[in-house]
Amino acid sequence: MIDSIDASFSIEWTHRLRFAQRAFDVGNEIDTLIEELQPVRILAVLDKGLADTNPEFIEVLDAWRGREERVCGDVLVLPGGEDSKNDLNAVNSVLESIDENGICRRSCILVIGGGAVLDAVGFSSSIGHRGIPLIRVPSTTLSQGDSGVGVKNGVNLFGKKNFIGVFDPPFAVVNDSTLLKSLPDEHWRAGLSEAVKVALIKDTALFEEIERNADALLQRDTAKMNSVLQKSATLHLHHITNGGDPFERLEARPLDFGHWAAHKLEQLADFQISHGDAVAIGLAVDIRCSVALGLLENEIAERIISLLQKLGFPTSHQELKNPILLDGIEEFRQHLGGTLTLLMLEGFEQPIDIHALDVNIVRQAIEKLM
Repeated sequence: MIDSIDASFSIEWTHRLRFAQRAFDVGNEIDTLIEELQPVRILAVLDKGLADTNPEFIEVLDAWRGREERVCGDVLVLPGGEDSKNDLNAVNSVLESIDENGICRRSCILVIGGGAVLDAVGFSSSIGHRGIPLIRVPSTTLSQGDSGVGVKNGVNLFGKKNFIGVFDPPFAVVNDSTLLKSLPDEHWRAGLSEAVKVALIKDTALFEEIERNADALLQRDTAKMNSVLQKSATLHLHHITNGGDPFERLEARPLDFGHWAAHKLEQLADFQISHGDAVAIGLAVDIRCSVALGLLENEIAERIISLLQKLGFPTSHQELKNPILLDGIEEFRQHLGGTLTLLMLEGFEQPIDIHALDVNIVRQAIEKLM
């Protein structure tokens, strides 16, 4: 008689990332990926923010739908921004469309939009029929350089960021640079905070490139922004595929540098602060904590914070003095599980994990920023 069995297995997965211009034109990246996937039906979902501001792309999308007979009915348009994640309305809308259009696990969902919409639709695709292939087309600098490339999907609940969600990689991610043209200035620069974050941890040359081209980036130099976003996305992709922990089973989470404060700040500000701005402030907090802990030279900290400010990001906020902000440390531990693990900085490309953060250190860091 057998008392127990431990049988291990692994799954081969290819994480496809494509950099494109006019990806929906005939024979371009979308057509190629659809041909590879061969879905029986396609459900197209669009961020309302993109629909409202980029009529040129809507014409391109309509032309693609006209020649792609597997697309079901009208495009499902969802509200953009964090509102799409603050309740289950967007998730339920996608699930209803999956049901109404007969979308199955041999079908495909194509979502075009910012990070919040990608998160909500990705969650829906993961739980509909236990998993429907997803093609993401990020439409903001923030989602093209960071979240759109990730394997996480989720929505907010109980006032906490990404409280419910799943790890489920998309079939493919297509970064179409032409979608960025209609972004307002705030959203144009938003992705640079995540690019600075990953550069600090993994690529000093990228940090120096952002530093050197700060003015041109703010003046909407497309070539220079594309260079930064491609490098940021590639660094995130390589961490996911080569870092040994794609589904975050371990306690360390280096790509969330600065995020414990950023996520709590977003909640305290009732999500009236953008994620890009919140990340910049969260980075400033943890950089100042690194100095207060004796890990990082003040000169380097000043250089980093000065760059964030030059890029137009805030590095402080009135809610930093709210005592509830410190609850974000424990919430971060709960979200990750296990022992508290926060990344601090000893220098460029010199991250270090710590497992306790005294509130007096945080208060000292915040005082320096206010």
